[in-house]
Amino acid sequence: MTAIPRPLQIASRIAASLVGGWVFVWGLVMLGIGALLRGGVPYEDAQTAMYLLAFLVYLVAFCWTFAAASAWRVWLVLIGGGALMTAVGSWLAGPAAA
Repeated sequence: MTAIPRPLQIASRIAASLVGGWVFVWGLVMLGIGALLRGGVPYEDAQTAMYLLAFLVYLVAFCWTFAAASAWRVWLVLIGGGALMTAVGSWLAGPAAA
């Protein structure tokens, strides 16, 4: 098996940090808002709380993308986790979110 050229590895990490981090944070926000709505928190408060948390999580995801040993694991966790959290968050929010 041939190794991926170094510029492509770097481009993959950059794309994962920007796109994958955004998808992961979007999923986290959807999940958090859905869970907080189920808990009886008003929408505006849930949205504000999750947006504030999103800045910190995006920073961590961005940095982890470059520190992780495997680019495949980074893509899997960020895209897969983001998609899963988005689906669960949409389900938690109920029919009003559809």
